[in-house]
Amino acid sequence: MNAEIIAVGSELLLGQITNTNAQFLSQHLAEIGINVYYHTVVGDNSSRLLDAVKQAEERADLLIFTGGLGPTKDDLTKEAIAAHIGRPLVYNDEALRSIENYFKRTKRPMTPNNKKQALVMEGSLVLANDHGMAPGMMIKGEKHFYMLLPGPPREMQPMFIEYGKPALLNVLEKVEKIESRVLRFFGIGESALETEVEDLLLAQQNPTIAPLAGDGEVTLRITAKHESESAALQMIQEAEEEILSRVGEYFYGYNDTTIARELAERLKETSYTVAAAESLTGGLFQSEITAIPGASSFFKGGIVCYSNEAKEALVQVKKETLTRHGAISAECAIELAENARQLLKADFGISFTGVAGPGEAEGQPPGTVWIGLSSKYDQTKAFKLELAGSREGIRKRSVKYGCHYLLAALARNK
Repeated sequence: MNAEIIAVGSELLLGQITNTNAQFLSQHLAEIGINVYYHTVVGDNSSRLLDAVKQAEERADLLIFTGGLGPTKDDLTKEAIAAHIGRPLVYNDEALRSIENYFKRTKRPMTPNNKKQALVMEGSLVLANDHGMAPGMMIKGEKHFYMLLPGPPREMQPMFIEYGKPALLNVLEKVEKIESRVLRFFGIGESALETEVEDLLLAQQNPTIAPLAGDGEVTLRITAKHESESAALQMIQEAEEEILSRVGEYFYGYNDTTIARELAERLKETSYTVAAAESLTGGLFQSEITAIPGASSFFKGGIVCYSNEAKEALVQVKKETLTRHGAISAECAIELAENARQLLKADFGISFTGVAGPGEAEGQPPGTVWIGLSSKYDQTKAFKLELAGSREGIRKRSVKYGCHYLLAALARNK
């Protein structure tokens, strides 16, 4: 079964609220093997809603609507769908009693338009609203199923879980599980990663592999569909092993993790400690690391040394280094990392220096970044980056690269 989710409400198009309902429904539909290929948003207008319905009927077996079941004149979803499939609207006695009792309990007058919320399509399966007034409904037309749900998430979500999802399970001939796993990569671009796995992308059927780039990282989402959950997971595992055999050196974690979180986990596992000296990033690395619970077990501390005076006074960078090579240099990055490690008695020291923009500094263009990495166990190194983008983007990606280099160093010193 293929589904299309149609959110009804001009407030969505105006950007006044976010359409979280579509995300919620897509996740739960995937669990029972219903494919969602389209999300549609349409305003409170009958003719445009009907246009959207006709288009959805060309590409989906199941149309799920959210919103437009309330008491006002712009709540028109059930009226439009009822007219479209030729079903009259009738009052549902249970829903009407529930609405009347609500007004009695709250000692408020019930206006005539509230009665409208108890109308349902004749012959539909009524979905009780345990958290609001307007019931939902599901009905089978000539060729399609239609499910109507309220717009407020606090009403829609429990209604779908308690009544909508079981109703769909009753009409599905075969229930398949859709399982997904996201592999996260850093240090390789989207085009380079895609080139490495291009043959897998071209041959994909089940499981499918979808690349996505964002914020200096690349992900691959592997999705498998099978009646057996364990079989679907095995299909994903086999695809993952093939992918990692090619680009495993850039892989750092799964699903919603972050590279800073993975670094923290590795530091906890190894009992190594780290200290930082930050110029370019202004404490951003320290902020990312200390946001993770348990950071006190591996993070010794850090120094923000934005000016040359601070680099000399706080991190003991030699004046000669700054005079001969400048703050934006490998030599400065190395001294910052080594001195931070020694001053704070850590196993590893990391430093960030460079120019984030918008203008040049020391004759260096924006995006020129040096990251120093010092350890008790290896020679101190400095890594040069030439990044593009906004000032904030350069700073954030610099921190991610720092985490990436630290993870690699930890892997070498297991």
